[in-house]
Amino acid sequence: MYEIIHTNDHSHTIYVPELDEHYHSVNGAIQESRHVYIEAGLNQCYQNPVFVLEIGFGTGLNALLSAMEAEKRNIRIKYFSIEKYPLPESVTAKLNYISLNKLLFSKIHAATWNQKADITSFFSLHKIEADLHNFPFPEQYDVVFYDAFGPDKQPDVWSQEIFDRIFSGMNPEGILTTYCAKGEVRRMLQRAGFTVERIPGPPGKREMLRGRKL
Repeated sequence: MYEIIHTNDHSHTIYVPELDEHYHSVNGAIQESRHVYIEAGLNQCYQNPVFVLEIGFGTGLNALLSAMEAEKRNIRIKYFSIEKYPLPESVTAKLNYISLNKLLFSKIHAATWNQKADITSFFSLHKIEADLHNFPFPEQYDVVFYDAFGPDKQPDVWSQEIFDRIFSGMNPEGILTTYCAKGEVRRMLQRAGFTVERIPGPPGKREMLRGRKL
């Protein structure tokens, strides 16, 4: 069902044959996550604490990089992640992201679903097993990582209704980043109320989108 492959920066990603889709860019999983979500998203937010919402927990890579950034910058991050289909431990245990920080990676994946966990004194994690369509957005978020499978694979999670609800659930000056640069996604974000910019994408991808709630 899942195939672990090496990407061009030697980090793993997962290939799902049924969808013909990868969890990350084959040009480099870690460098894509750092570029799209950490550098273009988290590091553009100057709140402390920072409330982060991730759409698609996946392999836990974005959570790991965010936890590392919290330690590096001495900021507190309250991290919420929605995932409808959590990966089994038999798969995540084989990922080589453990080389980035073994203790953090292990604690992130050991955290119980649907319960808040204090991973470090700087980083708390709440992994939520839920359908995005039914998620009540209980917090107000400063940063949103929109990391679902692409619109051609999961069109139902790239909808106007969802972007409208996310916009309403964000704090003023909130930031949303996504690897996707499709014109219709940009227009939906704009209709929701975001000020949207196309910015350079990670290696192998010319552009990505960043929306701000101004």
